[in-house]
Amino acid sequence: MHTESSLNPPTRSAPPQTDFGQAEPGHPDGWSDQYDVIRRNGKLTRFNVSKIEVAVTRAFLSVEGGTAAASSRVHETVEQLSREVMEALFRRLPDGGTVHIEDIQDQVELALMRNGHHKVARAYVLYREEHARLRAAASPDCEAQPDPPQIHLQQPDGSRRPLDIGQLEQVIAEACSGLKDVSAERVLEEVLRSVYDGMPAAEIGPALTLSARVLIEQDPDYSLVAAHLLLDALRREVSLGLPGEEETAGLPEFYRERFPDLVHRAVGLELLDPVLGGYDLERLARALRPERDRQFTYLGLQTLYDRYFIHNAERRLELPQTFFMRVAMGLAIHEIDREARAIEFYDLLSSFDFMSSTPTLFNSGTLRPQLSSCYLTTVPDELGGIYSAIRDNALLSKFAGGLGNDWTRVRGLGAHIRGTNGDHFQYLRRFPVDRTGLPEPVCEIQPVR
Repeated sequence: MHTESSLNPPTRSAPPQTDFGQAEPGHPDGWSDQYDVIRRNGKLTRFNVSKIEVAVTRAFLSVEGGTAAASSRVHETVEQLSREVMEALFRRLPDGGTVHIEDIQDQVELALMRNGHHKVARAYVLYREEHARLRAAASPDCEAQPDPPQIHLQQPDGSRRPLDIGQLEQVIAEACSGLKDVSAERVLEEVLRSVYDGMPAAEIGPALTLSARVLIEQDPDYSLVAAHLLLDALRREVSLGLPGEEETAGLPEFYRERFPDLVHRAVGLELLDPVLGGYDLERLARALRPERDRQFTYLGLQTLYDRYFIHNAERRLELPQTFFMRVAMGLAIHEIDREARAIEFYDLLSSFDFMSSTPTLFNSGTLRPQLSSCYLTTVPDELGGIYSAIRDNALLSKFAGGLGNDWTRVRGLGAHIRGTNGDHFQYLRRFPVDRTGLPEPVCEIQPVR
């Protein structure tokens, strides 16, 4: 077996079980400041890419012998495999996060197999299995499972509380209910691999959702599980700051009891038209259909969460059914029996029988109820008109909607301009336009002289 300091042993041996979280000072890997590794005891340590390189190198030496340590081929292969492992680990964590040590070792195995290094991968797998057996044998009581590491969550007030595994099991079981080909135990296993001691309590909700999301490739029904878990986290987020903040018994009760509070809060924050507060909110709350939340897949609900729900200070203020009802209330705002018409619109939207366009979903019921999807304008053949059209485009785009400009009246390239005795020339300039909630588009203009 190789010692910790040996990279050139005289004989072949099995690759070592490397601790990828133990940092080597001064290694310019560029990743160490962004990612942490959850060790088997639940403790957190800084990620270090050099440990992957050492592990992969020793795996090759165990198969090819010590003379391979000087091979440039081995060094280049190790660098390539290490990059692939990091890309696979952090593809879903572009802004930093945590990974479990077992996940790192799994990715090392996959990278070796995908690149055709089957003998090296086999030696690495056998060595991992042997060390797992040795860890189990070293337990004082081989018959009993060792107690899982104690995980504490950091509360907003700075206190620490033990992670409630029973509550996690209940939430996951509810998310999996009614789905045949999913396993609540498998989701819980993924969650426990992603939590660590000292984890902020606010990160538990996202951890639950992501743990189900990574299983979608195994069975599409996990997309529904991830959506249900996201919905549970969303309900907790929306409930913060409401009067009597304690949670109600379930989602149907939450919708029925809290809908008026949600509308009045958004009106008070000047996010919704005050007219919405004058609706018969109790009647509308009784018309909500909470069961329709379970129609969402993960991608659909996450899209609503990221781009459509009204929010304040990075906190969402809507649930799916209150979102659809808010849109319906905005559409019915000038109807005679506006509650009845709002319920009709709501039933169409929430059942997915009909779906309004993005500007309507963004703006209906707000202080700027711009509901149109497309604007067509004609640009005149004079400098003030051209720049006025650009200004109009910017203002229209700010509140969503597609733009179409007719440039037919503008004279062609090279045409004579009598006022300046010059020629029309092409000049392109690109600049961003503010657009609420969307990536900034780019406009192209062609001024004349």
